[in-house]
Amino acid sequence: MKERKTEYRLDRLLEDEKFHDECGVVGVYAPGKEDIARGVYFGLHALQHRGQESAGIASNRGGKIRYYKDMGLVQEIFNDEIIGRLQGDIAIGHVRYSTAGESHAVNAMPLVAYYRGGAVALAHNGNLVNAHILRKNLQDDGVKFQTGIDSEVIAALIARYGNEGTIEEAVTKTLDVIRGGYALVITAGDKLIGVRDPNGIRPLCIGRNDEGFVLASESCVFPVLGAQLLRDVAPGEMIVIEKGELKSFSYGPRERRASCAFEYVYFSRPDSRLDKIGVYTARSECGRILARECPVAADMVISVPDSGTVAAIGYAEESGIPYGEGLIKNRYVGRTFIQPDQRMRELSVKLKLNVLKDNVEGKRIIMVDDSVVRGTTSGKIVQMLKDAGAREVHLRVASPPVTDPCFFGIDTPDKSKLIAAAHSVEEIRRKTGADSLGYLSVEGMLKAIGMGEDKVCTACFTGEYPIRLPELDMELEDEPWMI
Repeated sequence: MKERKTEYRLDRLLEDEKFHDECGVVGVYAPGKEDIARGVYFGLHALQHRGQESAGIASNRGGKIRYYKDMGLVQEIFNDEIIGRLQGDIAIGHVRYSTAGESHAVNAMPLVAYYRGGAVALAHNGNLVNAHILRKNLQDDGVKFQTGIDSEVIAALIARYGNEGTIEEAVTKTLDVIRGGYALVITAGDKLIGVRDPNGIRPLCIGRNDEGFVLASESCVFPVLGAQLLRDVAPGEMIVIEKGELKSFSYGPRERRASCAFEYVYFSRPDSRLDKIGVYTARSECGRILARECPVAADMVISVPDSGTVAAIGYAEESGIPYGEGLIKNRYVGRTFIQPDQRMRELSVKLKLNVLKDNVEGKRIIMVDDSVVRGTTSGKIVQMLKDAGAREVHLRVASPPVTDPCFFGIDTPDKSKLIAAAHSVEEIRRKTGADSLGYLSVEGMLKAIGMGEDKVCTACFTGEYPIRLPELDMELEDEPWMI
């Protein structure tokens, strides 16, 4: 009976698709700088890979917040006139994608809330596992919600607690009740605030340039803004920047570090550093270890561009099999994994990739991809290569089988749609049409990342979640963080 109830609670978390967001955030503190929003705009460009559905910027001068957000790519939303209206000393920005059914401008960020002390703007990357119960309790207490995202729960809590004290106290009280993986950039008054969840699941780092400070989901933002990476925000740390100084505060109980493995495998840009680990180095090592774990005789190694390219190069270097281009990518099409629905994903594959027939015809091909989630995309690419005359196609995956959904911000679907949850490696091979299939082991992935197995979240590969998930209604009612 308990097993069935647990499954029901997890299914409810997934059915609330509005609570699934993997995004990118930027915050800039540069008092006196003209066109501060332009810096955030360039920072969001650098994070465009983290979400192509909507974007927004909020600027703050003297506690007065101006903001603009809309659907589309960063370059489609903003122009000189709009950026010119967003004058301020502090600015934050956000790029977002969502799951099906929640593709609306109302859900774009940053969110702006009002409280007794003024206005607060918030940009959020991640996912709360207790958002639905917090939302219900706030609604029961008279709070009206305008969006369908868990970020508004955070904004509502900050506004509520802001009526009782300082913005730092309001944020701290909010952090005491929310649970999940999150990175936040917040501005109110004359402050820029950055927060990372106690497990460090979602990334956030600090940079500095001649004009001030920068907070960002990934360090690839900093060169664009002429900033140097100072360090990552620590798990369970709140950064407050005001009067030109950066102050650090710890909050909540000390939790096990659990940096998201999928950031290294797929999501982050290869030129970023996360928790002192170079993403390029980790991906290359994934490919090298994969070559040792899953060797096969072939004529050429190719990648599924772009996220599989670094691992494919590593595989080729380790195996001694030449690396070559077999697939050409249309770089003006977004990532198929994060398209809102399956029909869009399948159409995007055809628009996104074309086979270099002269390179693959008559050859035994090793095709390296970063991950296989649903399996439909991989099967279509394998067929495209064979239609172009490839003699054999051997699929190699530079991560373990994705067997369990993520509840902390990566938009993996429910378990029934994860091909590895219900099928063996041999069954997946047959479904994709590959001549052979090999996955990187969990141990190999952890070795490649190099942080230690007790410091990485591998939940989507192992089902071992670093945060206790809401399971039974009775347990939810008894939780100490319920308000």
